[in-house]
Parts: sequence; C-alpha cells; structure tokens
Amino acid sequence: MIGIGLLGSGFIGDTYADALRDTRDATIVANYSRDLARAKELADKWGPIARQYDDMAALCADPAVDMVVIGLPNEVHVEAVRIAAAAGKAIVCTKPLARTGAESREILRIAEEAGVWHGYAESSVFSPNLAKAHQMIASGAIGRVLTMRAREAHSGPHAPHFWDAETAGGGALLDMGCHTVESARHLFGKDTPITEVFAWGATLAHADKTTGEDTAVAMLKFADGRMATVESSWIEKGGMQLRHEIVGTEGRLVTDTSSTPVWGFIQNSAGYLVEKADADTGWVYPVPEEARAYGFSQEMRHFVDCFIKGVPPLETFHDGHVVNCILDACYRSMKSGVWEPVRLDDQ
Repeated sequence: MIGIGLLGSGFIGDTYADALRDTRDATIVANYSRDLARAKELADKWGPIARQYDDMAALCADPAVDMVVIGLPNEVHVEAVRIAAAAGKAIVCTKPLARTGAESREILRIAEEAGVWHGYAESSVFSPNLAKAHQMIASGAIGRVLTMRAREAHSGPHAPHFWDAETAGGGALLDMGCHTVESARHLFGKDTPITEVFAWGATLAHADKTTGEDTAVAMLKFADGRMATVESSWIEKGGMQLRHEIVGTEGRLVTDTSSTPVWGFIQNSAGYLVEKADADTGWVYPVPEEARAYGFSQEMRHFVDCFIKGVPPLETFHDGHVVNCILDACYRSMKSGVWEPVRLDDQ
C-alpha cells in the first residue's frame, strides 16, 4: 500500500482526494494546507487521513509518505517539488507544471538530480473519452491524424489565485490550454514535436478580475506540417465545454467530455451539479462521477501502478516542461503577432 501525502485543500486537492479513493494500492496518510483547519476539513470529508500538516517539509518528512501529490497554486510548485525531492519522495504535480518554461525546467532538474520518480498530472489524456479516441487512432481506425481542433471553455476559474495573471503566470491559455496542448501531443504522437505556434489572446469580459487573457486561440504546427488548433475561454456561461475534433486520412473522431446522459429542467435547486455550472435551476446538465469522467481517477491509478512497477508514467515532468515551452511561445506570439518557434531549454 503506497502512502500518499496530499498538498493542497482547494478545488484540485479535493478532486485528487476523491480520485485517490479509486486507487486500490494507495491511501492518503497525510495532507497539508497553509490553514490547518482546512486540512482537517478535507480529512473529515475524505478520511480517515491520519495526520494533517500546515508545513510542507513536515509532511514530506513523514516516513509513512511514499508519494507526494501536489495540488497547489502555480507559484508554489517549484518550492513544493524542491521540498519533496529533498525528502526523496516520488512526486505527482498538477497542471500546469509551472508558470514558464524556465520554471518547469527547474522543476525537471530538481527531480532528475534527486533521482526521484515523477508524474505530470495532465488529466485530459486519461479521460475515458480521449483515452478511447487514442486507442482507436493507435489501431489505425482513422488512418494518419492530420488535424485536430480542441476547445475548453467555461465562465472562469474557481480559485482566486488564477485570476492574478502575474502570480499565476498567465490567463485562460495557461490554465486550460495546457490540457489541449498536451492532448494534441498525445493524439498526434510525441515523436513529432510541435515546432511553431501562432496565437491570439484578449481580455474580453473579465478586465475587472484579471490582467491576463480570458480568451485565446493558438495554432500549433508540428515538424511535419500537420496542425492542431486549441481554444481556451473563461467567458462562456452554462458549464464546462471540453471537445476534440480529430481528422485523419481515413475518418474522423469527436469527443465531448462535458456531454452527459443526465439532463433536464428543474425549478428547485438540487445542490452541486457540475463544475462551473453557473446556475442550479432551469435547464441543467449534471456530470455524474466527475473525478472519473474527467480522468482524475484514471491518472492516479496509472501513477500508483507505474510507481509500484518502477517505470515512468505516460506523463512525466518532461511532458509538463514541453507544454510550458509551447505555451511560452504562444504568449510571445500574442505580443509579436507572428509565428514563434518553440524553444526547449537553451534553444
């Protein structure tokens, strides 16, 4: 049984705690929050969890903790990875890995020099819909993938720290584009790199909340000329949109992770329905088992299984670093108005 130390008690920490209940060979033995009362609230909700901490180093030093799962704001990732690596723990870090390519490279360097196992928690590639599409593509069902269009949209993030573009590192593109950029790499094949990008972004509806973009579109050109387009939005009401349209030489596939078999019209609130629903009466589209529908449970099972076997997972800090470098190029393109090259490390 792998002992998990969970860092964070916000929305993503709560989601990871839910997801880890589906992981047969792991259990949360300790959890952390800057506010100890919030750590205890999470433990009461998802427990029993033996110990709560308000000090990251103390949690990472806990001998019962084998793997540290980081569900903290972007600006804390480097510090959290450094502390966990110094304690010799395996590390799983939420998306985006960092705020910039340079920061993500530092995270990768820390993990590699410490020799610790690491996983990048990019849930989209583990979602059942996208996993099935990937399986069909790998079987040759639609021939060679030529283009992809992906869209993730909702009315804005839960956590206030994401609205602070300077602290978070960016706006909607960093927050949500990291998902669709990595799904493009996953579906096209990581052996063909994304080499150039062209992007547009603007603050259309939330200038009172953020200096970052609340709407963005990016075109990702692969080394062989194939193309993916990703759209990220914080301005759309009515709940989550998460859709992929994949075109191949022999067919096409469409996935819609936000679609649900449960929908209806209600006049009285039924409580929580779905992430970022915006309204809890009228026409509603609740998503059953969100942690599973969005791939959080599947990724945690995968990480624990790979750690037990001593093999790298599907998504590592290297993948998170590549995504950050691609997003850096997108932000440069937003400013320059031209295609920008993707620069990895010191390129």
